[in-house]
Amino acid sequence: MEEEQAPEESEEVLGPLPDMNLSADAIFERLGAEVVADSDDINLEGFFKEDDVEAENEQTPELLPEVTFDTEPEDVGVLPDPFEDEEEEIKPEERAWFIIHCYSGYEHKVRHNLELRIESMAMQDFIFQVVVPTVQEIELRDGKRRTVERCLYPGYLMVQMLLSDDSWYVVRNTPGVTGFVGMGNRPTPLRSEAVQRILRRMESTAPEVRATFKQGQKVRIVEGPFADFIGVVDDIDEERTKVRILVSFFGRETPVELDFLQVERS
Repeated sequence: MEEEQAPEESEEVLGPLPDMNLSADAIFERLGAEVVADSDDINLEGFFKEDDVEAENEQTPELLPEVTFDTEPEDVGVLPDPFEDEEEEIKPEERAWFIIHCYSGYEHKVRHNLELRIESMAMQDFIFQVVVPTVQEIELRDGKRRTVERCLYPGYLMVQMLLSDDSWYVVRNTPGVTGFVGMGNRPTPLRSEAVQRILRRMESTAPEVRATFKQGQKVRIVEGPFADFIGVVDDIDEERTKVRILVSFFGRETPVELDFLQVERS
């Protein structure tokens, strides 16, 4: 057998690379800088482009304008629902009204529990009043007018107190109380204007008229020329205590405006 011959290499063998060690002067000369004879100085004029120098100067950051801050920032608190008023600053020795939260429907029970707790723990000089905001309303049910008491803000009570660690503890740990209304863990006092507005509404002698029906609901007219007619509630005007009923006459719906107490749910 013929021995296989190794293929000839086509690549040319390079010799040793030349010595590339250059002095600093030689490097600057190759780059276009002028080396001053018998001196260590190097003339760099024309070595950099003028545009590059100008661009570098333009990028020099300018000093920012002086900014002043208020030494005492305004502290504005927003009272959550249901009273949505700005927070009122109070001194520790001043009494103020606060809002506590409980389960809806247990407002009077919680007030009773808190009043017993105030008496048993001798806190009369720190917790003064516990109020459930309510109003008297007239409603029509089963063809009869009845006066009922309704909570203005279900699930909320008002407490007038001197806020301290002891008074906070007594109120907060009353059975049925779920917490204070405020910013975080800090109770927020009610503004005096909001308190007066609520108390005036509670002291009103004239009972309010309440609608016991909703829009789109079937109702029966109990008074007036359309008594015993069945209609559908089309619109409710709370301010005027008026309701518009769509009554069917000979196959056509006719709107009739009535007082709240002239209709009841069918």
